Amino acid sequence: MSELPADIRAVESAPAKPRAGGGIDWIRLAPWLYTIGLFVLWEAAVRIFAMPVYILPAPSVVFGAVYQYWPAIWTNSLQTLFTTTAGFAMAVVFGLGLGLLVGWSRTIYAGLYPLMIGFNSIPKVAVVPILVIWFGTGSVPAIMTAFLIAFFPIVVNVATGLATIEPEMEDVLRALGASKWEVMTKVGIPRSMPYFFGSLKVAITLAFVGSVVSETVAANAGLGFMMLGAQSQFNVPLVFAGLLMLAIEGIAMYALMALLEKRMTGWAHRSGEAR
Repeated sequence: MSELPADIRAVESAPAKPRAGGGIDWIRLAPWLYTIGLFVLWEAAVRIFAMPVYILPAPSVVFGAVYQYWPAIWTNSLQTLFTTTAGFAMAVVFGLGLGLLVGWSRTIYAGLYPLMIGFNSIPKVAVVPILVIWFGTGSVPAIMTAFLIAFFPIVVNVATGLATIEPEMEDVLRALGASKWEVMTKVGIPRSMPYFFGSLKVAITLAFVGSVVSETVAANAGLGFMMLGAQSQFNVPLVFAGLLMLAIEGIAMYALMALLEKRMTGWAHRSGEAR
């Protein structure tokens, strides 16, 4: 085995340079610092301008409401998380299936795409009353609303991944004797996976929107239902506590989807971003 050149050996054997900032990983700390900074500014603004608590409670008051109403907040948070994940799981299954179908055939793409755009243009809050008529109040309308609002981005991204196969590559594979099925399974579906996993990050946040919208219209549990009751009693700190829990759940699920994307499609990203 040939030896490495002297200059490369010198670079590899040189001690690692300390990071700027005394070895502190500012990129990892940035989300925490920015969040703390937001709360500090919020608290200062409320105190400086003497904002009434029924207009804008300070973060200290909101955290106090979280502690005071924690049993109710915890129970309703679990209900919202359940309806959101259930609707999101349905959106993943049906969105992936329909996306593959739409990307498989240009005829199906041309026929179904306008219908999906038209359906997606309908505000989902207008669909909730119909879901209540069909399924009654409770968890089902929230699950269905989360499914309907998270469904479209998954379909579009999967179909886009399949539609962006280079015609030259497809022609070469066809010339080598590959069938339509082999082109799709060997090239098309692996190529669409980065689009699919990328769409999950958008879909999970939209699923939370769908669940809460439905809970504020027709539900007997969930954060949306809890905030609606708190709003009717002018309990603004509890409303903000509900928003805070929604943000925490959304960030946690988004981070989970981002981790899943990195694990499953790390090969599709640049080496520095995949690590």
